[in-house]
Amino acid sequence: MNGHDTEPARFARDASLFAQADADPAGPTKPGQLVLRSSQSSSRKRTLERHRPPLSERLTEMLIHVLAYSAVAAMVLILIFIAKEAWPLLTSSAIHREVTLAKMWFAQQWPGYDTPEHVWQPVSEVPKFGVWPLIVGTVKVTAISMLVAIPLAISAAVFVSQYASRRTREIVKPAIEFLAGIPSVVLGFFALMVMASWFQDFFGFDSRLNALVAGVALSIAVIPVIFTVCEEALGAVPRSYVEASAALGAARWQTILRVMLPAAAPGIAASIALGLGRAFGETMIVLMASGNAAILSANPAESVRTLSATIAAELAEVVFGGPHYTVLFALAVLLFIVTFGINFVGDQTISRMKRRMGVSS
Repeated sequence: MNGHDTEPARFARDASLFAQADADPAGPTKPGQLVLRSSQSSSRKRTLERHRPPLSERLTEMLIHVLAYSAVAAMVLILIFIAKEAWPLLTSSAIHREVTLAKMWFAQQWPGYDTPEHVWQPVSEVPKFGVWPLIVGTVKVTAISMLVAIPLAISAAVFVSQYASRRTREIVKPAIEFLAGIPSVVLGFFALMVMASWFQDFFGFDSRLNALVAGVALSIAVIPVIFTVCEEALGAVPRSYVEASAALGAARWQTILRVMLPAAAPGIAASIALGLGRAFGETMIVLMASGNAAILSANPAESVRTLSATIAAELAEVVFGGPHYTVLFALAVLLFIVTFGINFVGDQTISRMKRRMGVSS
């Protein structure tokens, strides 16, 4: 073997000889061929050992796999636990004496009511577990928060990525993202003590705490989620798109509306899906600012009660394993299903948008 051969040349020659030896169906017919194959096998082992990743890299990769599978396992175990606690609602005759799925989802003729009603009064002489007031309250607060957060967050992302100077960007972007670090209980306290009074004085609401106050307060927590992803999506649009639009004579606002926003649409859709999931599952803000009255009404000026706030407010005071306890876990299963559905629909929508735009996933 030539001592002046480079390492890649030796590796290529050894691999070629080894492949030729393996391809010989007759096997070694001469002692020299047997020695050659043995030396080739040893050379191959040494080469593979030299190219094996170091131990630290292999341990790091193993740790990443363990953490990833642990996250999936934790999610599955949480779902199993919640479903197990809610299962007696379907099977237990003792639970059915007070509540059934029909009583939860369909209007019932309750004592003291003239017509069938959806009522949530779990602590009363006749427990009532109608879930529609909670669902409508959750939808109202979430819709209001998204109506406020989406235009503000996208507008802020466009301003920071397209119009703001470097110094302004360094101030505005961290300030908006800092909102995500404010505890939700602090935002709820601010809405309870300050925003509720402002809204009542300005709009003349009869109820100081209502869906509008809770929704606007919740939007403060949703804005940084949408803003961060939108700003990154707009920043990822190729500069050539903007230059081509400008070369065709388009104004800056036309380039933003007709080029940049459509190009960044998958990222914007992802940010909205994340914000929607955040708003739907929020607890402390709506618990403190919504009034916690389970009223079945579309009026945003009336107090509401959401699914998550109901679980947080009532779970610590119920009898373990009782009907009320089981129903609250059924509400948790409903929250989990809706949140999963939001994420799934958002992911499918983003995938279709990418395929339509010719962007690989």
